[in-house]
Amino acid sequence: MSKLALHTYTLLQTVTSVGLSAMAWAVTGVRPIWNGSQPSERQRIYFANHTSHGDFILLSACLSETERAKTHAIAAAEYWGKSRLRRFIAQDMLSSVLISRQWTSEEEHPISIMLSVLDQGHSLIIFPEGTRNMSDELLPFRSGLYNLSTARPDVELIPCWIENMSRVLPKGQFLPVPLLCRVVFGAPVAVAPGEDRRAFLQRAREALLALDPRPDRDD
Repeated sequence: MSKLALHTYTLLQTVTSVGLSAMAWAVTGVRPIWNGSQPSERQRIYFANHTSHGDFILLSACLSETERAKTHAIAAAEYWGKSRLRRFIAQDMLSSVLISRQWTSEEEHPISIMLSVLDQGHSLIIFPEGTRNMSDELLPFRSGLYNLSTARPDVELIPCWIENMSRVLPKGQFLPVPLLCRVVFGAPVAVAPGEDRRAFLQRAREALLALDPRPDRDD
């Protein structure tokens, strides 16, 4: 890629990031709540519940411009890579990292791809349920969060509860509905010495559920 093309590419991502962040604040009045952690430029993996394509935009809008520029959402290649337009939106405009559930080589392995992003000093936004969840119950977590944490223990894992985004941008819709939203950031979690995968994933899931501000939440 030439210097001019790289500059244009970077400028497109910056303008898109700033524009989407401003739109998220205008449409949702998003209120970040730091409950156990604080804004930081430290390298992190933010893990959140997933109900809408707008989830990572809302979460990113709560970060500083510097942090937002080096934080990438993990997205499914089966959906976002389905057409040239979707791939352009996800990768070129939104700076997302596409992974495939049907990988065939080590270079395509989702964990390998995510580790390569972390090794560049960047942060990630992941959705450990593995899919958009339209129910009121948080799905069991997939193993990626555990694998990333054990491979890169110095990277903070921050649980984030995203509230109301499924009503702002319902499945199948492209125009957002103005509604107030909150993103609750919890205390870091980490794999304890000797803790197995299942126990850690359950504990991480409970840490995320504990941030749900709904008074009638059912664990």
